[in-house]
Amino acid sequence: MMAKSGLTYADAGVDIAAGNTLVERIKPAAKRTSRSGTMAGLGGFGALFDLKAAGYNDPILVAATDGVGTKLRIAIDTGHVDTIGIDLVAMCVNDLICQGAEPLFFLDYFATGKLELDQATRIINGIALGCERAGCALIGGETAEMPGMYSKDDFDLAGFAVGAMERGADLPRDIQVGDALIGLASDGVHSNGYSLVRRIVAQSGLGWDDTCPWDETTLGAALLAPTRLYVKSILSALQAGMINGAAHITGGGLTENLPRVMPEGMGAAVNLNSWNLPPVFKWLCSEAQLEEAELLKTFNAGIGMVLVVPKEHKDAALVMLGDAGETAFDIGRVTAQEGVQYEGTLL
Repeated sequence: MMAKSGLTYADAGVDIAAGNTLVERIKPAAKRTSRSGTMAGLGGFGALFDLKAAGYNDPILVAATDGVGTKLRIAIDTGHVDTIGIDLVAMCVNDLICQGAEPLFFLDYFATGKLELDQATRIINGIALGCERAGCALIGGETAEMPGMYSKDDFDLAGFAVGAMERGADLPRDIQVGDALIGLASDGVHSNGYSLVRRIVAQSGLGWDDTCPWDETTLGAALLAPTRLYVKSILSALQAGMINGAAHITGGGLTENLPRVMPEGMGAAVNLNSWNLPPVFKWLCSEAQLEEAELLKTFNAGIGMVLVVPKEHKDAALVMLGDAGETAFDIGRVTAQEGVQYEGTLL
């Protein structure tokens, strides 16, 4: 009787050799993200970071974790995976800067049903590019090949970022009635509301490879425009002492995110006539007959970050942010009424 051959992990659908090859492929990209404080490369059981070497005397650590939601579905269905890692980094580090923290290092979690080396390399190279743009080091991560948990072509991403600030430098602080609200333009939909986006696209009858109704590209490519990274421009304004608060406009839109940084008893008045609604949102609203209130509590509506600035620094902050590459708008003011009151209209 012939002896049974022994099963291997590869027979169960997990290729350890492919995982090791991936680590070797992404080491050059991770190395490009090295910054002051980085102590080791990829491959250890943990990652080390030296806060003193990063220039901190009495640091407070700040941590954030996030994903990119169902925007991943478009990336998977179209095969355009090169920038989804930028979204992952941005969703984490943009939250850190709202606390007043400089992002220092980043770790990713990449889970898939079947590890495809070329695809995984493109995804993690995108993560590394996001880290480079944010000034933080990609110092580790986890690649999980999980047949039976994910279908062969599916994957999921999660990100984890740690930042630091000197004790007493946390935001928000000293917000006063009359402070200015400066809105920083978004680069499209960013990474929120995509369950609704996908439903609107399905209802429109268009496919991801069809011509985009508002741009000279495909619909899928337009909707995969990566989340803007605001870290470096805001750090400059922070170091100049111009910012008392910052709100990352993610899920919940302006309606839900602005109140998160306001002291008790204060709110915001926002002039909707102070910027133009980007074409992607005009199309989404037209296709779905979205009411303005729904737009403002689901999407960023063209404003990806709002800064609270003392009114005497408003003009200087607008110039500084513009010089740093941001499109900045004077969109309103802090009021003595809780919540967000809108003036004017976007639609």
